[in-house]
Amino acid sequence: MPYIPNTDNDRQEMLKRIGVKSIEELFSVIPDELRLKRPLDIPSMSEMEILSHFDELSKENRTTLTCFAGGGVYDHFIPAALPAVLSRPEFMTAYTPYQPEVAQGTLQIIYEFQSHICRLTGMEVANASMYDGASAVAEAAILAIRVTKRNKVVVSESVSPLYREVLKTYLSGRDIELVTVALKDGQSDLSRLEDTLDENSACFILAQPNFFGLLEDVSSASDLIKKVGGKLVMSVDPIAQAVLKTPGEYDADIVVGEGQPLGIPLSFGGPLLGFFATKKELVRYVPGRIAGRTKDVDGKSGFVLTLQTREQHIRREKATSNICTNQALCATAATIYMTLLGKTGLKKVALLSMEKAQNAFERITSLEGYEPYFKGSFVREFALRTPVPAKKVIETLVAQNILPGIAAANWYSGLEDCLIVAATEKRTETEIDKLVEGLKELSVSGVLSSM
Repeated sequence: MPYIPNTDNDRQEMLKRIGVKSIEELFSVIPDELRLKRPLDIPSMSEMEILSHFDELSKENRTTLTCFAGGGVYDHFIPAALPAVLSRPEFMTAYTPYQPEVAQGTLQIIYEFQSHICRLTGMEVANASMYDGASAVAEAAILAIRVTKRNKVVVSESVSPLYREVLKTYLSGRDIELVTVALKDGQSDLSRLEDTLDENSACFILAQPNFFGLLEDVSSASDLIKKVGGKLVMSVDPIAQAVLKTPGEYDADIVVGEGQPLGIPLSFGGPLLGFFATKKELVRYVPGRIAGRTKDVDGKSGFVLTLQTREQHIRREKATSNICTNQALCATAATIYMTLLGKTGLKKVALLSMEKAQNAFERITSLEGYEPYFKGSFVREFALRTPVPAKKVIETLVAQNILPGIAAANWYSGLEDCLIVAATEKRTETEIDKLVEGLKELSVSGVLSSM
């Protein structure tokens, strides 16, 4: 049990040991404007009262919304077999596979996850997973910088703004130039991309589909970055990937994405799961863990961690990343999901999502005041121009237990009337009817004139 100082003498002794005279001096490094100048407003409550209080607060959460929101995290159906298998104690409580002789199950799951991701993306090598899609994008950029020995990263503005924020943070402590290529009709402006790329460009990061749900001209973008000797990094949707041309077919060098759609519930925004795959020639630069299949002295198949270029195993300056673990339980859930559905099942989920999205798109754009925000093909997510600010649309329909999408204006200035709507195989005709009816009422009732 840790030692907890509970008297003034104890506190003074601890302060003396660490070389400071007071608590005030201990926290002096915190800027004055960030420090709380008053006592914490915490009422005196018993444990039972606290639990009752938080139970009441939890009832304010809306947990029954019909979800048409996406932006990288989606409301897909999760087969009952998945939590049943995932909850087995050998999966739920497993921690680290450092000792292969007692962790064969965990190692095999990691190996199968990597294999599934390679099949899905058309790449040659995948790691055991990353924290989320955003950190995977940032690690991909760092890999490209390390391999090319260049210090310029180019990213499309159509890549998730959340991913780009994390990318900016990752690169902020390095002498790296980060350039964002502007949009043209909701897609990457390839003419600007061509003007931006040069012999110092380590990579170009492109999403497929992009944040607005649109399909990008990956072939042209690939040609442009390869022409200057840089790497093509693709951020992909794993469900859409089941029906799209693979990144491998586009000659992508690094492929990343968010694995949450692969059997992981929405919860309240986490945990998430990043996947990371590359060409074989880059395997020694891949961050995190890689599980390999081998044979023991008796010739029996077994699994081990291999090519461990992590800072626990090699000199710190040689490490590929300070990411030293993986989202093992989430990767296990994704492995079970992909195994249960198989190639045919994943394709069916993607096609059903496309069908539901197309149905919703056609019906909504037939309403007065709603039209496509951009031209172009989409898979299961699309951008609408709304007659009132998208945030108002969301606020109004949430009151009807419908989450109609996400507001692009949260991240893109000038797109206040842009609502991004997503559909999955879970959305029923009745739910789409309610969405359409809610939007219709918003358009034709007195709500508009009052806004």
